[in-house]
Amino acid sequence: MRRRTAGNGLARRFERVAVMVRKELLQVVRDPRLWRLILVAPMIQLMVFGYAVSTDVRHTATFVVDHDHSQRSRDLLDAFTASGYFDVVARSERPADAVAALDHGDAVVALEVPVGFAADLESGRGAVVQVLVDGTNSNIANVALGYAERIVQSYGAEVALGGTGAGASGGAAGRLGGLDVRERAWYNPDLASRNYNVPAVVGTLMLLICLLLTALAVVREREIGTLEQLMVSPLKPLEMVAGKALPFALIGLVDLTLVTTLAVAWFGIPFKGSLLVLLAASVLFLLSALGLGLFISTISSTQQEAFMSTFLTFMPAILLSGFMFPVSSMPVFFRWLTLANPLRHYLEIVRAVFLKGAGFAALAPQFLALAVMGVALLTFAASRFRKRVG
Repeated sequence: MRRRTAGNGLARRFERVAVMVRKELLQVVRDPRLWRLILVAPMIQLMVFGYAVSTDVRHTATFVVDHDHSQRSRDLLDAFTASGYFDVVARSERPADAVAALDHGDAVVALEVPVGFAADLESGRGAVVQVLVDGTNSNIANVALGYAERIVQSYGAEVALGGTGAGASGGAAGRLGGLDVRERAWYNPDLASRNYNVPAVVGTLMLLICLLLTALAVVREREIGTLEQLMVSPLKPLEMVAGKALPFALIGLVDLTLVTTLAVAWFGIPFKGSLLVLLAASVLFLLSALGLGLFISTISSTQQEAFMSTFLTFMPAILLSGFMFPVSSMPVFFRWLTLANPLRHYLEIVRAVFLKGAGFAALAPQFLALAVMGVALLTFAASRFRKRVG
């Protein structure tokens, strides 16, 4: 008799949660603004990140000062332009003109070839080339300087082999003193920033959608007075939490499917891993996202306050996730702080699944971190929510 009563009680709980989930989904379906937020906004953001956001540096404006006027210096300049990384926008005989071009923003890179460049190169004494870079944008400056150094080294290696320098821009492979150096980038051979950025959009969009929908939905119920009606209904606080969280978890998974499909089918991002690994990581990540959204709803009295709290939570999560800036370049304190950011661990999983084809074994630390933080955040937020509605 007790088993039957317990079973009936559990069935009634599931029934009440199912009714709550159905109510929340109907509200989403009937609100065109939410449809735009759920379906249209992720596609727009994916297109922006896919096309506009790029750390690749190509066609950099370059000012040339060639004092040598030799075949060797012309071959070196051809190597620069043939690479596609540099476009010669102006030439001069005076170094002061190159400095002026950098000062006025007419050029980002200035290349100066001194007199005697060809003679020094052929004699084996070692030739010197000066490369000046506008450091206003440190990212572009570092990347452009790296490209320039690689082209010069490749050209020098080609000359050391007795070649003319033609094709020196074709890659960093040379033979010096019997040493054969061949460089190859694993997982992302073209070093395309799109392959690195677009998969990460999956995590940022899921976090944003879950934070906004969860926080605003609960606060909206409080503003219009329907939360009090739910409080006097047969729904228990835990059932109310489940009824509020599950619909947005389903919406998050829909966005995951939509963005992943567009990333692979439209942008051609390689997907080498398992969908099951990605789905499992996404479910664990959703626990943290929903927990944060539910926590924001407990500290906010109005939708405007919930929106501002979501923004103040979302931006630090992005900056400390490694989404655009590598965690390894951050100060020690912030590197440790990123370990408490669920988005960092999720992005590591997403990028490894897309580009490396990594599985559960290789990503066990990230999965463990997501599980611990997800359960902790959702439990803490649910306890606060129960106190507010209990």
